[in-house]
Amino acid sequence: LPGKGKGVIAKRDIERGELIIREKPLFVVPPQTTSSPSAFIARSVSQLTRRQQDAFLNLSYVNFPKYLDPKRHPDEVALAIFQTNAVSAGEGVGIFPRMARLNHGCSSAFNVVYTWREREGALVIHALQSIRKGEELLTTYTNTKRPRDQRRAYLEEHYGFHCTCKVCSLGPEQSRASDIRLLAISEAYDRFATWGNREIGGAEAIALVKKIWTLEDEEGYLSERGRLAADAAWVAASHSDASAAREWAQTAIEWYTYEIGGDSEELEEMQVVVARPESHRAWGSRERRSVGGPLKE
Repeated sequence: LPGKGKGVIAKRDIERGELIIREKPLFVVPPQTTSSPSAFIARSVSQLTRRQQDAFLNLSYVNFPKYLDPKRHPDEVALAIFQTNAVSAGEGVGIFPRMARLNHGCSSAFNVVYTWREREGALVIHALQSIRKGEELLTTYTNTKRPRDQRRAYLEEHYGFHCTCKVCSLGPEQSRASDIRLLAISEAYDRFATWGNREIGGAEAIALVKKIWTLEDEEGYLSERGRLAADAAWVAASHSDASAAREWAQTAIEWYTYEIGGDSEELEEMQVVVARPESHRAWGSRERRSVGGPLKE
């Protein structure tokens, strides 16, 4: 792809929520190892099949020490490839060559999302938005709920490219408006999190969820809504608001279907809450009160 190297293009129309890739890792690096990271990765690569090694070594990398010769330091090359392409895989970090071909987009620009499934030992990637034939599939490499300058600086430092996605390419006024929305979303998330230590009440927490939802609609940011709705269901259940807990769980089911799949554990948990809100593990852990359900379309 011009200016990007390799990427993934849709060969047909893809529906929102469609499973695009299910991929097991070539290997996973645990949180702690008894050897150095480079030695552990080199050993892991040496244990792969030839085809798997080729898939790994064909991945791009950045931030390789300039004073080293890649041909004479293959272990350092392997480390650089891992650092550039690895993603979370449960408690560890894994390499997924097919997923690694997805390029990055910020905010409303990315259209696919990935999730690790512990019980399957695999990464799944779903279409967050409908994608038309010929469009590029984009995921996100970082939390993009921050201003353009900060996003670009992070991406240049860690991945070696200057982002020109459709959000980063907005004109000055539109970009400022986007930055303001993204900062407001981030701040609202931070405020919402304080419900956990009782700094705010349930009604304010739900009001913040609705604020986030509205701002994200304006921005076109559609990711993480299943988790947000599930968190709102938690708040509602904690305050023994059965109606709100059920409604938020139904909303979580809808968005989990798009983001992580209709066969995910998280969605199954929300189905139980819809059927019987009182079964939620947080039920009645806070004072009883009405907190409110989702915004109506």
